[in-house]
Amino acid sequence: MSPSGEEHGGLAAMFTTYLNSYVLAHRLGRVFAAETGFLIATDPDTVRAPDVAFVRSEQMRAVGAGTGYRRGAPDLAVEIVSPHDRYTEVEEKVAAWLTHGTRMVVVVNPRRQSLAVHHSATDVRHLTIDDSLDGEDVIPGWSLPLRDLFQ
Repeated sequence: MSPSGEEHGGLAAMFTTYLNSYVLAHRLGRVFAAETGFLIATDPDTVRAPDVAFVRSEQMRAVGAGTGYRRGAPDLAVEIVSPHDRYTEVEEKVAAWLTHGTRMVVVVNPRRQSLAVHHSATDVRHLTIDDSLDGEDVIPGWSLPLRDLFQ
């Protein structure tokens, strides 16, 4: 894939910054930047790389740390829609994350300045610029006002 553009990279960095600050302060786990591969299935191997990911401490300890792809799905996967992305491709990514154990998938739509929060194929919440993303039970106590993300 070709490198992401300025808008995409800026949003990924902003989301990572807000999330990582909270996760570190509360020792909740680990945040991973874009291009981190997660091995979510084997035989055949399936590796996916979200734009931002979070793995809670319990899962970090259970699986351990490594130098290759992270084994298993993250607890949170964030996908930022790029201008060249097809919505069917984004939907396929969301379905793959959820199928393999991701508890929350957030799809950021820069053009609409909105988010879709997926917990399952049918449990989807849509947020607008006036809303805040809540970490719910995946990242307890964390929230991100969308105005801050899209500033």
